[in-house]
Amino acid sequence: METATVAEQTNSASTPTSSMASPEMKAQILSAINKVRPALQADGGDMELVEVTEDGVVMVRLHGACGGCPMSTMTLTYGIERFLRQQVPGVTQLVPVE
Repeated sequence: METATVAEQTNSASTPTSSMASPEMKAQILSAINKVRPALQADGGDMELVEVTEDGVVMVRLHGACGGCPMSTMTLTYGIERFLRQQVPGVTQLVPVE
């Protein structure tokens, strides 16, 4: 995963507009995730930010109880993705990865 992050940073560094927006967007996403994290942790789970693509796709990894929860798709789509879209302009989708 660190290699993808380095590659992402390298790609965004080659285009000036992306290099400025990408770190700011990622910081905004991390801030928003930290706001919902206590609710996930209260149910025995957690979420890790894996990657943010240039087109606004946010990839996350679920941990603990969230990883095996049958309601995790609903929570991600109707809860966390909705919240991220409200908090961070440019977020288009939230995708769980393993």
